[in-house]
Amino acid sequence: MFKSALLLSTAIVAAFPAMAHERRDGGKLLLTGGVSSVDGAAGGGLASWALIAGDETEDGRGGSAHATYVALPDFDLTSAGVAAGFSNRVEISYAYQRFDTRKAGAALGLGRGFTFGQHVIGAKLRLAGDAVWDQDRLMPQVAVGVQYHIAEKAPVLRAVGARESESADFYIAATKILLAQGMVVNGTVRFTNANQFGLLGFGGDRHRGRSAQFEGSAGKLLAANLLAGVEYRTKPDNLGFAQEDDSYDLFVAWAFHRHASLTAAYVDLGDIATVKRQRGLFLSLQGSL
Repeated sequence: MFKSALLLSTAIVAAFPAMAHERRDGGKLLLTGGVSSVDGAAGGGLASWALIAGDETEDGRGGSAHATYVALPDFDLTSAGVAAGFSNRVEISYAYQRFDTRKAGAALGLGRGFTFGQHVIGAKLRLAGDAVWDQDRLMPQVAVGVQYHIAEKAPVLRAVGARESESADFYIAATKILLAQGMVVNGTVRFTNANQFGLLGFGGDRHRGRSAQFEGSAGKLLAANLLAGVEYRTKPDNLGFAQEDDSYDLFVAWAFHRHASLTAAYVDLGDIATVKRQRGLFLSLQGSL
């Protein structure tokens, strides 16, 4: 969601020679490394994008770290992680997510304050295009990625119907930055069997294998360091005991420093484990180099 907060202002666009000089110096333009998705990869809050984490260009290395908090009516989700970018071509990422059931845990028979957690290890490869520098082409930046999820509490996950506690997601993403219009758009197709992003395991009594899911993002630059936009992410519906809904958010991303950004969003995760209408606040702080 936030990662286009990187798009440059019209004034920067007008100074294209200066931008070229910055590229030779080895530094990306403001925010073009993106922000961290909840899964740890460079992207929006909900979606993984084709952009590569960090401030490096093709001649260097970079990285980022994030901390994210999602406050919902009946649950809390936290995520923290790091990502490294190499030559603006390869990205390696790691995130740990923790899902607190609070009072709802007792109603679900798990116990008040019961928590689920998972590790997400990711890799991404840019295949073609450059989201910033290919302004004279329709070709977006295209990348493929894999995210391996290791969910905790395997016995509980099996009890609710999950087939596995570990699985891999595969995705292909296309991101286009339109400098003159101050916009960014992204589309991602993810092949996954994750239940609630993997926190409730993988596969279920309804569906076991992976299915193709869509992640879409669009943002508009309101100022040189301020981006507003929307994201939508579809999810599988594998577990018979509870329908799983798609998710969306409305976000504002603020780059308050060359190497730091703060994202705030209204996020709707739908019904979670029979608990209705989980809508709330998303906050994420990221630092990059």
